[in-house]
Amino acid sequence: MPKEHKLQIIPLGGLGEIGKNMTVIRYDNQMLLVDAGLAFPEDEMLGIDIVIPDYSYLIENKEMLLGILITHGHEDHIGALPYLLRDIDVPIFGTRLTLGIIQSKMKESNLNNIKATVVQPRDTIKLGVFRIEFIRVNHSIPDSVGLAIHTPLGTVVHTGDFKLDHTPVSGEILDIHKFSELGDKGVLCLLSDSTNVERPGFTPSERNVGEMIDEAFRNAKERVILASFASNVYRLQQAITSAVKTNRKVAVVGRSMLNIVGISAELGYLDIPDGTLVDIDEIIGLPGNQACILTTGSQGEPMSALTRMANHDHRHVAIQPGDTVIISASPIPGNEKSVARTVDQLFKLGANVIYESTEGMHVSGHASQEEQKLMLNMVRPKYFMPVHGEYRMLIKHAQLAEQLGVPREDIFVSENGGIVEFTRHGAAIGGKVTAGKVLIDGLGIGDVGNIVLRDRKQLSQDGILIVVMTISRSTGAIVAGPDVVTRGFVYVRESESMLDEAKLKVKQTMARCRENHITEWAVLKSQIRDALSKQFYEKTRRRPMILPIIQEVE
Repeated sequence: MPKEHKLQIIPLGGLGEIGKNMTVIRYDNQMLLVDAGLAFPEDEMLGIDIVIPDYSYLIENKEMLLGILITHGHEDHIGALPYLLRDIDVPIFGTRLTLGIIQSKMKESNLNNIKATVVQPRDTIKLGVFRIEFIRVNHSIPDSVGLAIHTPLGTVVHTGDFKLDHTPVSGEILDIHKFSELGDKGVLCLLSDSTNVERPGFTPSERNVGEMIDEAFRNAKERVILASFASNVYRLQQAITSAVKTNRKVAVVGRSMLNIVGISAELGYLDIPDGTLVDIDEIIGLPGNQACILTTGSQGEPMSALTRMANHDHRHVAIQPGDTVIISASPIPGNEKSVARTVDQLFKLGANVIYESTEGMHVSGHASQEEQKLMLNMVRPKYFMPVHGEYRMLIKHAQLAEQLGVPREDIFVSENGGIVEFTRHGAAIGGKVTAGKVLIDGLGIGDVGNIVLRDRKQLSQDGILIVVMTISRSTGAIVAGPDVVTRGFVYVRESESMLDEAKLKVKQTMARCRENHITEWAVLKSQIRDALSKQFYEKTRRRPMILPIIQEVE
């Protein structure tokens, strides 16, 4: 029997979640990777900086990987590259701005020898058995593309993040003709962005935001401080254009914002008239009605520039009464509280804060239902796979496709690690590969797992209590201590009697262990933990982490 050829689509991230988008397209023993993104940590991930996909499947099969195709330059599509490229030497393909942002990230990570190839919309490249076409789409960052991946078993279309903007800031709309042409020729499977599937209608145009920003700049009597995602280059351009119209100089604060503005201006994606951009020190000395500051912090991130300004903690900028602060972004799910705290603090300092989405200062970069329907109707795929979204979004996108006539059995709502397999005879779910989350904490990659997070959670809730004592090696008797040190559990000065009782309980426990000839340290520590845990819970209804430290002397 001849071997049956298989085409597999294997999402390693981006399904059942927002962020860390990463998808493998595999035909027999040749693979492509689409995007390599990160996600931001959830509230319970204490101390974690970012989250990236578990890409151990790629490392195990790295000799099969022919290239990485990047759809655009947002962190949820490129943020894992500095980690992935330490382990795998493979070429990257992306548009000019996308690769410009990636190369800046690589320099920060001391990865200077990456193989990067610039492509443009409508370009075609060949990698092994795959022929890949890059297709222009609209999104909230320039140079965004979708992909048509032609394989021996059929064409897979990946939309990337997209929306249909008839009046984009760049003047370049989504390539309706190309998507329709692909649909006419026949598409095996469509992978389509699900982020905004819960929103009916169409996503408004970026140009609408420009008009609202113009109005806010005209009405502002003092400085204008605009916070946005650093990579939302269109929004930065609109702010700079409004600043020029109102005779304001522009300063940029926030490391990521400085990087993006520098790269975008250098590559020609930002039009900044000479003399408009000035250093932050210069902007401080200008009259308020001549100053504009672009900053990071639209998500209320604790260390971001805007949050520092709100907390009187920024070394250059202090919020002054009468400042107009524009937050030109919607809170990512989970960030609502931190954004609200920042807004409250800005109001307390006398700023006029424009932050509501109803005020027209932000529009999404993702397709709403009518645009998703349009994409399905243009491409007319045999099989459909919703991607980029939490599980309910994938289900709703699947239901939308079913309404448009895609048979339910030809729709695959998958999960990270799930294999969707295509052969000459049809398609089916075909098992699983390793997938999950790798937590990045400082310089540590994956060295923080569930046990460490559990300990951090316990420390954050009930604190820690350390018991230190010295015992005799020969007799097992306590010769010094026990001393008790606590942090985050109780206020020591008001709890001396309870801590004295704890010391007594330790002595009693050690004496009982001696009587029963218990000498193993692990058992001794366990006995102390159990005794103190029970006592403290009865008295305080708290469960601090208890850490016995025992030393021996002759």
